Amino acid sequence: MSATLPGRERQQRLYTKVLESAGDRPVVFRTVDIGGDKALPYLTDVHDEAENPAMGWRALRLSLERVTLMKAQARALIEASGGKVLRVMFPMVSEPWEYEEARSLFEEQVEWARKAHRKVPSRIEFGAMLEVPSLAEMLDQLLPRVDFISIGTNDLTQFLFAADRSEPRLAQRYDWLSPAILRFLKRVLDAARAAGVPARICGEMGGRPLEAMALIGIGAENFSITPAGVGPVKAMIRSLDAAAARSRLDQLLRKPPRDMRKALSDWARRHGIVVG
Repeated sequence: MSATLPGRERQQRLYTKVLESAGDRPVVFRTVDIGGDKALPYLTDVHDEAENPAMGWRALRLSLERVTLMKAQARALIEASGGKVLRVMFPMVSEPWEYEEARSLFEEQVEWARKAHRKVPSRIEFGAMLEVPSLAEMLDQLLPRVDFISIGTNDLTQFLFAADRSEPRLAQRYDWLSPAILRFLKRVLDAARAAGVPARICGEMGGRPLEAMALIGIGAENFSITPAGVGPVKAMIRSLDAAAARSRLDQLLRKPPRDMRKALSDWARRHGIVVG
């Protein structure tokens, strides 16, 4: 983490290095995601008066106010991606107008780069992170305008349950295998599939084998997880009949058991699925 605000040229060098290292593999860049548990030393005033930083002036909300931060990042990404596909994702979108405003800012910077005879991407794919429950009620407006969505399970779950994920006393109320979160996620995944928009699961949920099994059961096909989670999740997938998992999750979500985690664990054990 930098102790000072990185300028455009410094950012551009970093993004260029990332893209060169990735080669032909796709890279998704998230725009400035400051606030909540992502504090930066050069923006200390973001948290000064916030009683609940996770639900405060952070991520895209902050970026749309401090547009110089986002403009610098946009110009750096655009130039670093010259001649290539740029994939950019906006975090913590609450309503479609926020996405539209952020996208317009990027498109304005592309025009700036063209007029300045600088390199521009061959195309830009725009995505939104679904972390705020309100956005799920506006998917009919959002999905036609995005190239992909990423479902941020960490923030989304704590917002759904009004349960701070860092509060030990609320640990039992922050269960990713709750029927409420699984039903919510299934609704989002179904809507994205119907619209032909790729949806990715990100956050800690997708890196846990039992939770990943449940996600596959509700229709998830793409996951963004830490390197440590890849092996266990792959082992689970190799031992899983996805069609059987979808059938079982449909049954369980129609009539949820008292303990969904135990029901899924028992089903996995009976069918020889490697979840732990």
